[in-house]
Amino acid sequence: MLNVHNLTVSFMGTELFSGITFKLNKGDRIGLIGKNGAGKSTLLKVLSKDIESSGTMAFDKDVKIGFLRQDIDFVEGRTILEEAYQAFVEIKEIEVLLDEINEQLITRTDYESDGYSQLIHDLTDNTERYELLGGYNYQGDTEKILQGLGFQRDDFDKLTDTFSGGWRMRIELAKLLLQNNDILLLDEPTNHLDIESIIWLENFLRSYSGAIVLVSHDKMFLDNVTNRTIEISLGQIYDYKKPYSQFLLLRGEIKEKQLQAQKNQEKEIKQKQFLINKFKAKASKASMAQSLMKQLDKVELIEVDQDDNQAMNIRFAISKEPGRIIVEAENLSKSYGDKHVLENVDLLIERNSKIAFVGQNGQGKSTLAKMMVGEIPFKGHLKLGHNVELGYFAQNQSEELPPEKTVLEIMEDAATDGNRMRVRDMLGSFLFGGDTVDKKAKVLSGGERNRLALCKLLLQPFNVLIMDEPTNHLDIASKNVLKEALKQFSGTLILVSHDRDFLQGLTSTVYGFKDKIIKEYLGDIDYFLDQHKIENLREAEKRTVVKVEKSSAKVEADQLSKEEEKELKKLNNRLSKIESEIADFESEIVKIDLELAKNYDEVSSRPNFFEKYKAKKAKIDSLMEEWEKVEAEVAVFS
Repeated sequence: MLNVHNLTVSFMGTELFSGITFKLNKGDRIGLIGKNGAGKSTLLKVLSKDIESSGTMAFDKDVKIGFLRQDIDFVEGRTILEEAYQAFVEIKEIEVLLDEINEQLITRTDYESDGYSQLIHDLTDNTERYELLGGYNYQGDTEKILQGLGFQRDDFDKLTDTFSGGWRMRIELAKLLLQNNDILLLDEPTNHLDIESIIWLENFLRSYSGAIVLVSHDKMFLDNVTNRTIEISLGQIYDYKKPYSQFLLLRGEIKEKQLQAQKNQEKEIKQKQFLINKFKAKASKASMAQSLMKQLDKVELIEVDQDDNQAMNIRFAISKEPGRIIVEAENLSKSYGDKHVLENVDLLIERNSKIAFVGQNGQGKSTLAKMMVGEIPFKGHLKLGHNVELGYFAQNQSEELPPEKTVLEIMEDAATDGNRMRVRDMLGSFLFGGDTVDKKAKVLSGGERNRLALCKLLLQPFNVLIMDEPTNHLDIASKNVLKEALKQFSGTLILVSHDRDFLQGLTSTVYGFKDKIIKEYLGDIDYFLDQHKIENLREAEKRTVVKVEKSSAKVEADQLSKEEEKELKKLNNRLSKIESEIADFESEIVKIDLELAKNYDEVSSRPNFFEKYKAKKAKIDSLMEEWEKVEAEVAVFS
């Protein structure tokens, strides 16, 4: 599908990678890994032809490429469905054309003219093309994928302007998945997805027939989706046909063998050099010395793969010792319009607690964090303890950096007289050395922005650290460094995260968020998972049962009475019947359209033809409305 040869890309005079070569075949699902700033996103942009490079790229004929970028820009005024339908450019164009043709066929009476004959011909061609492109299925496919990515049916007619950047990213992802591209380029697709959506995406990508190149720092996602790993390190690539974890083991074994081979070679060279030095002074041995020297000249030195061992150096120090009680809250409630997120929550957090907030998106984790730091209003009482100083890392912290300011300017603006002299040293600890401090924020990678936001956080005093998804965009090595620094933090720690690997060994208490309440688990993340008798956080969140209102009563899907089970079965049977009727009517409409295209005069002259034709279409609309009502009733039980 794609041959890449001798590819080189430079940025601000520095080579990101040089002379790299690889092939992309159908069925390859490549995990593109490497440190922040190594060039992963840049390589995706090169493959998508967004930016130029030296070297050659040879694509198969008519290859379609879909690229999920980190930064997207939507046209305002479109609903979610309208935006998602942008994936079907040709289908939508044909729809407009078919409407125009049908309108002319109904209104024109010059049946014998060449123009009318051409309309019939155009109707046939466009109807066949429409069917070939999936015109009769695209609306259903769109709804399935939007729902798989976490949207509710009620969201479909809402404007995209009313949704956050994370939800807009899901719409963009839906458009890509609907386009039937041959190659998918995905830049951190899981960053804005909740657990259920990540699982759905994993299943979708595993069955994807084309080729995939994805950048991700989610180890579990990489292992579950990819079958090949390419690492960018120090300007070179290391390519193995293994998912991430197996790649690490294999690369470690290969490097160990390289080191041993290099050691043996060095020993052999040293021995030959010793003999050369010994023999070259003796005339009788001079020919032997010459022979050994020729052998050495022909030796190809064994090289060991080089690792980029640069790492952040983080230390979170507490500003002062706080009192025993950090946060005390009673009857906390928070609503966004009609949506109730938290209700009558009581909370007591003591000094030196290490707490994880876990649960599905929308259950109130980030909301409670913002309430604690005073970012949003709420009902109830919340009091911070004596000498408490909060440090807060928001989920979108890195996105709020001023784009036109440099790394150094951002830090100097946030610094105080007491720490201004240490700004450059701090930046160096976060891998911003030399000319990188003069980079503007807008050109930094997602991981680099996150590192800068973490560095900026250290300019303020705190003894309580609240962090909301701090690992987004961070490479795997940086996540490990951050985890170790948080382990050494002697203050109080509150983490909002879905990342089990990151949370393991880091927190000693888990607060589970579900159905507007918070439940405390006095143990680490593994204890929390054990209590739910599941293997990991993904399954924990997947199996969360969300209660929905039915009249004034609430029903849980796993606690249905016999009467409710009977009613649910009845509704499902009705749904199946409606779906069957819709399919039959749509099939009849397609058949009629084809008959019209072949012999318009004979078909249209049938008694009351157009009245019956319109009645069938109206019936489909009626059945669709009925289907939505029944589906809504079924949703009450799920």
